[in-house]
Formats: sequence, structure tokens, C-alpha cells
Amino acid sequence: MRFLLLPFIAVPLLELWLLIQVGSRIGAWTTIGLCLLTAAIGLALLRQQGVATLLRANQRLAFGEVPAREMLEGFLLAIGGVLLMTPGFFTDTLGLLCLLPFTRRALVARLLRSGRWQVMPGFGPHPPPNREGNDRADRVIEGEYRRED
Repeated sequence: MRFLLLPFIAVPLLELWLLIQVGSRIGAWTTIGLCLLTAAIGLALLRQQGVATLLRANQRLAFGEVPAREMLEGFLLAIGGVLLMTPGFFTDTLGLLCLLPFTRRALVARLLRSGRWQVMPGFGPHPPPNREGNDRADRVIEGEYRRED
């Protein structure tokens, strides 16, 4: 948790400094309007990109593939949405980088190449094999029943 201490102190101070600098140049109301505008643009972009990512994930699942890339993209979309809701220009910039398709896909590709992300076996339409290595058909228990009224 110590590694989070510096960002939680530094980012608000940077945001405050940026807001003061921009506000002194273009005015307080214009700065507030600009913050609201970036939040509105971010929400629209989040909605559009989120639906597109969900559709791609559904297509991959339909073909029996693991939508690992789409899951990471969805995670970055959520982070980008939160960053855009946070008032300030630095967090808005980071949020937009998470929402724009070309930067988000580049970041996801880098994360997947790093090898730190793994796909769990058994995800998707086919269940994982049981401990003995048998498939699902071996787990069927046949039986008979009789209804007595």
C-alpha cells in the first residue's frame, strides 16, 4: 500500500496546480466548463467503446475463444471512465488515453506481451476437465426413478 501513497498525494497536487495555471489564463468559469466538457466527451466515448468491446468479446466467446484482450480493454475502459469523472486535466488526459482505441490497444498489447496476465483454463463454453483428466461425459451418473402418487 505504500506505493499508492505517493500518487494519492502527488496527483491531487498536480491537478490543483494545473487547474490554477489554466484558470489564471482562461478564467475560472471557462476552466470549470472545460472540465465538464471533457467529462461529457469521456462519457460518450466510454459508452461507445464499451459497447464495441462487449460485442467483440461476445464474438470471441461464440467462436470458443478466450476474450483476454477484450477483458483487459474493459478493465482499462473502467479505469478511464473513473479518471474522466475525476475533475482535473491530468486525470482527464490519462482517462482519454485509456478510452482512445489506438492507445488502449497498444497498452493492452504491451500488458499481454509482458507475461504478467494469464488466462485461466476452462474459461468459455467448454467446462474444464476433472482432476483425473476425463471430460464431462465421464461425470454423468445414470439412474432410474419412479414416481409414486
